[in-house]
Amino acid sequence: MLLLTKRNLNNNFVTVQTAKQYFFAFAKKKFYTMSETIDTAELGEKIVNVLKTIYDPEIPVDIYELGLIYDVFVNEDYDVKILMTLTTPNCPVAETLPLEVEEKVKSLNAVKDAEVEITFDPPWTQELMSEEAKLELGML
Repeated sequence: MLLLTKRNLNNNFVTVQTAKQYFFAFAKKKFYTMSETIDTAELGEKIVNVLKTIYDPEIPVDIYELGLIYDVFVNEDYDVKILMTLTTPNCPVAETLPLEVEEKVKSLNAVKDAEVEITFDPPWTQELMSEEAKLELGML
């Protein structure tokens, strides 16, 4: 299982062991074998590139740089689970943004299935934004 993460609360990478415990049931899902194989690290890069094409409609920064993506998990069957948040619980795109993320990630050829889970723990803060996002918004 590959774990990609932008950052956790301590700005450290989350361990794979934690991911396996948290997503044990998800990792057990089985699908038909792919005829084409792809390295999970390469797939992870492709997923991040797709996430960088999705923008918060109210803020001119992509959701990855904005810090809305907490974790991206890819198991050996090329199933993807994305743990993300929104800027606020009553965000106007709360119903559409997770679906857009799921659909765009599923559109990658190697991805068998994609699932998005929304969390507000920890709540999003501006500190989760990348330096690039802060610069884009004039916060530096």
